[in-house]
Amino acid sequence: TNITDTLRLFLTEMAGVALLVVGIVIMNIMLDAVKERTREIGLRKALGASSRMIRNQFLLESSILTLSGGVIGIALGVILAFLVFLGARFAGLDWAFVISPVAVFLAVGLSVLTGLFFGFYPAVRASKLDPIVALRYE
Repeated sequence: TNITDTLRLFLTEMAGVALLVVGIVIMNIMLDAVKERTREIGLRKALGASSRMIRNQFLLESSILTLSGGVIGIALGVILAFLVFLGARFAGLDWAFVISPVAVFLAVGLSVLTGLFFGFYPAVRASKLDPIVALRYE
């Protein structure tokens, strides 16, 4: 059990590092999206969109981006787990193939929270753009 606990701790730490790296990538993608769409943001604000609407749009986009990644990751995890299950059956082991709905729910929730957390700064930055300056941006 000592090896199992050590492996579990190592995988948990690696998952935390991966989540941080993914969060930084999401933030950079969203900052780039703000930069590329500066004129669009300026136009929307000039036509009456509030800062809150702009912020919520970018938060929604970052959440959808991470939700998509989470769903793809879960699907790949289920496929890999099933392949391991088939390999274990072939090797004569009596393993069960079980997918925990709680784990799936937590994974999806954590992916959305990651998008919200790391998308907050770019969303606020987009919402604070001055419409006149943004419309002049090239």
